[in-house]
Amino acid sequence: MLYAILCYNDEDTVFAWSKEQEETTMARLIAVQEPLRQAGKLGPVARLMPTTAATTLRKGKNEPIVIDGPFAETKEQLLGFYVVDFETLDEAIDFSKELAAANPGVGSYEIRPLYVFRPGAVAT
Repeated sequence: MLYAILCYNDEDTVFAWSKEQEETTMARLIAVQEPLRQAGKLGPVARLMPTTAATTLRKGKNEPIVIDGPFAETKEQLLGFYVVDFETLDEAIDFSKELAAANPGVGSYEIRPLYVFRPGAVAT
């Protein structure tokens, strides 16, 4: 069984880390991840960009509404995620509209750029 481990923290604190704090923290995290990586049990590791970079597609009665920011209702829970490669935010929004149309009921699709961490590679 696969598990998603969703890590929560205060983003203002994390994104204010110095380069040294970031490197120290990443080294500790890589040390924790390494046994799972060697065992072939570690999948992609990604950090979400700040919530200020998020876009939400809110399903409406007629047309979906695109909102800047992470505005899911608190009665909603994160149930899963897609990792997709698009050239533009508009492509990601279009895909989210297709997901919204295919999924009955109400809900939100938060669209957030990712940093993917690969030891030894430059983050983009």
